[in-house]
Amino acid sequence: GKVDHVFIDGNKIPSDMPEVVGPKAVVESVVGGDGKVWCIAAASIVAKVERDRYMRVLHDKHPVYNLGTHKGYGTAQHMRAIHEHGPIDEHRRSFAPIKGVEKWARK
Repeated sequence: GKVDHVFIDGNKIPSDMPEVVGPKAVVESVVGGDGKVWCIAAASIVAKVERDRYMRVLHDKHPVYNLGTHKGYGTAQHMRAIHEHGPIDEHRRSFAPIKGVEKWARK
């Protein structure tokens, strides 16, 4: 369907947003949007549930990281596993604790 209005949680609108949603759509960034705009709050919940589900899938593929427990957050347990086993493809290389981790040898 046609997109008329897009709300973004935060203070930045991606430069390619008009191409994605169409030039006539209103794009509005809302700082703290998950507490102000119901559809942002709903999207936040859906995203968290989906992310947690995906972490369980990754846990089954890579049990040494215990992603089913900490859901990928930077807990001490998770960081120890990364240091011991190296990152997997799904680890964000732009995340500060992971930067440069490619040089670590996987055991």
